[in-house]
Amino acid sequence: MKYLVGFISLVVVLLGVAALVETRQSPNPSPSVKISPSPSSNTPVSQSLTTVSKGEIPTIPFKLVPGFTIHTFASGLGTARDLQFSPGGTLLVSNPGSGEVYALPDSNKDGVADDKKVVVSNLNHAHGLAFYHGMLYVAATTQVVRYNWDESSLTATKDKGLFSLPANNDHNSRTLAIDQTGKMFISVGSTCNVCNESSDLSATVLTADADGNNLKVFAKGLRNAPFIQFNPTTGELWGTEMGRDNLGDDVPPDEINIIKDGLDYGWPSCYGDKIADKAFNPNAQCQNTQPPIFQIPAHSAPLGLSFINSSQFPSDWQGDLLVSYHGSWNRSTPTGYKVVHMKVQGSTITQAEDFLTGFLPSGALIGPASALGRPVDLTFDSQGNLYLSDDKAGNVYIIQKNQ
Repeated sequence: MKYLVGFISLVVVLLGVAALVETRQSPNPSPSVKISPSPSSNTPVSQSLTTVSKGEIPTIPFKLVPGFTIHTFASGLGTARDLQFSPGGTLLVSNPGSGEVYALPDSNKDGVADDKKVVVSNLNHAHGLAFYHGMLYVAATTQVVRYNWDESSLTATKDKGLFSLPANNDHNSRTLAIDQTGKMFISVGSTCNVCNESSDLSATVLTADADGNNLKVFAKGLRNAPFIQFNPTTGELWGTEMGRDNLGDDVPPDEINIIKDGLDYGWPSCYGDKIADKAFNPNAQCQNTQPPIFQIPAHSAPLGLSFINSSQFPSDWQGDLLVSYHGSWNRSTPTGYKVVHMKVQGSTITQAEDFLTGFLPSGALIGPASALGRPVDLTFDSQGNLYLSDDKAGNVYIIQKNQ
């Protein structure tokens, strides 16, 4: 009898073990198991990183915040400026100096461009880049042009010129941003340091539809808003702004603005927080002008800006802003020449700190002539790698988390 009891006990144990194994291997979890929801478009996706770039270590003695590394992704790019990823994940960069746009494919994902392929040429100061519904939009000084884009061959064939822009030999870099509805925004700088413009389209951000129709002024009084970017959290259009020259080393401030429909941002008669430029207009009235949300030291020359959405960056940095300071050209002590991390809370910036420095040698008395490089635009790829263009060294850098 005792043997029978023992046998039954053994069978019970074996059946229990089998049930436990089946439960752990079941592809259909029980209702009590929580499944994490898919991340929203504003949530960094946790992915395994691509291998740390095999690109060369830059000769510029960069200093990054701890935890990051920088390599050269591509070189020989001339005046490398606006960065934009194609729908298929190929990085494009504009070279206004040659009027060209290059594709920089990285087929083997080793963090180094395999090639520099000219995809657009013969434009007058080709600068701003954007994609919408698979088509490439390029903003040159006097026109915006749309191209059919072929990802498989990395070629762009002209579809049509969309509209003309006022000629400009001063602030001639046009930048594009297109929202999800196809509404296009174009920044158009002033033709001078400080003056009354002959064209209503100068010193503005314009808007049009994706076919180039219904072109009109969206916001005015923007002396030179060289880069614009949508805040992915709020949907607002943010932009950098360069203040006028010849008022001294510390006046007026450069700016970060939230650019809104119908507002006047002050130039040429006002600057900063509604301050009248009496040197230009003794009768200036600024009470109805829009102040910046953040003031940057004068002559820093802020250019590209990018909101952080990357699993490679600290969790409390998500939604913050990285801004390139191109650097001063006419200040007695040079300033800028770095990338800055700005802390964003809603529609405000609460503080700023250096993220990347080293473009300007310590103690340099002349800015552009002494600079080893000048940072321009910033963008992230789907893996959270950060790319930065440099229009003096002619490079694009890749910045990644240390592994």
